[in-house]
Amino acid sequence: MVKDYLRGRGRLDLIYSHLGLINVDLDLATKLAGATIGQAKKNFINVHRRLADGIARDLASSGYDMVLIDCPPNFNIVTKTALIASDYLLVPARPDYLSTLGIDYLMRSVDRLVKDYNDYASVQEGAKTDVIAPMVLGIVFTMIQEYGQKPISAQRPFISEVKKIRGLGVFKAYIKRNDTLFANAAQFGVPVVLRGYNSGSHQSVVDGLEAVCSEFKIAVGA
Repeated sequence: MVKDYLRGRGRLDLIYSHLGLINVDLDLATKLAGATIGQAKKNFINVHRRLADGIARDLASSGYDMVLIDCPPNFNIVTKTALIASDYLLVPARPDYLSTLGIDYLMRSVDRLVKDYNDYASVQEGAKTDVIAPMVLGIVFTMIQEYGQKPISAQRPFISEVKKIRGLGVFKAYIKRNDTLFANAAQFGVPVVLRGYNSGSHQSVVDGLEAVCSEFKIAVGA
């Protein structure tokens, strides 16, 4: 369906989530136990590299310039497998108290996962495993409500607080809130930027998304 909306050169493929994955974390967790350090390493690496190995096996020869992985808002095993499969990490966040409160915790969790994975990878027993070093690109704010072409006053303090976190960048571009446009996107399976709307509000959302993409490309050197 997405291909029907594309114009010009290029290729975009989407793999959608499925309700059948709702218990996948529990299924994967049962495979982590190991009676010896060698078995524990094998199980940990096998579970956490499932997505990375799948991408390498099934997509490496497909000619993709980039693979984007959208994760659920938690730090369960599925999210961890996505992080281990990634070269870069971009964190979307709403500019509100609860969303920004968890950013520091998330960054500590990421650091701990990378350390744990690399500790297992350095164990000499079993097959050799390369260490990982995903780069955190920073935070991109979403659900932004604008007034006068900038975030409303209720959101600006939270944006400012996140910018104070040492070592963590914040994208200048952001994704605007528009319930009318985004509400049906999942139902039709077509990104908002590809659907035709004749309104200034739609163009404003598209411009914001394109600005985020441009900043992302610069950040990863694409």
